[in-house]
Amino acid sequence: MDKNDDCIIPHCGILPDFGKARLVVGSKQLKKALLSGRARRVFLARDADPAVTEPIARLCGEAQVEASWVPTMAMLGKACGIDVGAAAAATLK
Repeated sequence: MDKNDDCIIPHCGILPDFGKARLVVGSKQLKKALLSGRARRVFLARDADPAVTEPIARLCGEAQVEASWVPTMAMLGKACGIDVGAAAAATLK
């Protein structure tokens, strides 16, 4: 996973509106979704602890699930509709 990619999200450059999407937020739930094959696309915060994001990024590669880096946890949390930052989130199939 190339963390130096300047594009926030490939092909659009902005966070999507997760309004009606089925989501999982948080590293534990995200790992479960990846391992069970339910994750469609993963979003990781660049300012999150690498000990949290790097294992998820590796799992994405193994599961062949696209992962995108978001600048901050605050931005990802807001996009997910929560009042706190999020290190990781995913849309579900």
